[in-house]
Order: sequence, then C-alpha cells, then structure tokens
Amino acid sequence: MIRRVPSKQRNNLVKRELDPRALVRLALLLLAGLLLASGFVYAGGQHFAALRLGYETEKLRSALTAGREDQRRLILEREAAVSPARLELAARKLGMQPMQPSQSDPWKQRTDASNLKPMAETKVAQKVDAKKKSKQEVRGR
Repeated sequence: MIRRVPSKQRNNLVKRELDPRALVRLALLLLAGLLLASGFVYAGGQHFAALRLGYETEKLRSALTAGREDQRRLILEREAAVSPARLELAARKLGMQPMQPSQSDPWKQRTDASNLKPMAETKVAQKVDAKKKSKQEVRGR
C-alpha cells in the first residue's frame, strides 16, 4: 500500500474568507421566513375568529328561532283571550247581560228614554210614599 500523505505531515491552516453577499442572503432568508410565519399566524387568527363568529351566529339564530316561537305562542294566547266566547263568559261573570234589540235601534232608544222618568225622581217619590204610609199606620193605631 502506498501512503500518499505521510502521517506526521502538518497541514497548513486555512483561513476562511468572509463573503459579504452571504450575510445579505441570510438576512433576506430570515426576513422571508419571518414574513411567511407571520402570514401563517395571521391566517390562523382569521380562521379562529371566523369560527368564533360562526358559533355566535348559530347561538343568535337559535335565540331568534326561540323568540319567534315565543311570539307565536303569545299571539295565540292573546287571540284565545280576546275570543268572543271567552269575552262573553267574562262579561257574564261581571254581571253584564246580552244586548236587547231595543238597545241596537237608536230611534227606539229615544222613544223609550222619553217615556221613562229619571231615576232620582222615582226614588224620591218612593221615599215620600213610604213616609206617608208609615204616618198613616201610626195614626191608625
């Protein structure tokens, strides 16, 4: 076997040369990497914000649907409360009576009203009559 380099031979020290363009290339590579990474971070933030808004939208839709159902239920309750049969029952409980045919004709009301005496006059007349009868009964004894 042939030895090409003797084992005890010392190599000369190699001095590296600095390449100024290499530093510029590394700075540009670092800047591009940071720009790319910040783009991914921004896109991730936008994605999660969109997801959050989607969930909030679903909650609001369900609340809107529940509100509409409540509104329909309340409208039905209101309609049932103002139904003619229910109003008639409530009026009868208060002591009201159905309307008489004479009450619906304004001409009959005027003629009936002219024939009637005022309530105050009839009550006064009844009291006077009662006093006269009581005096007569007292005298008769």
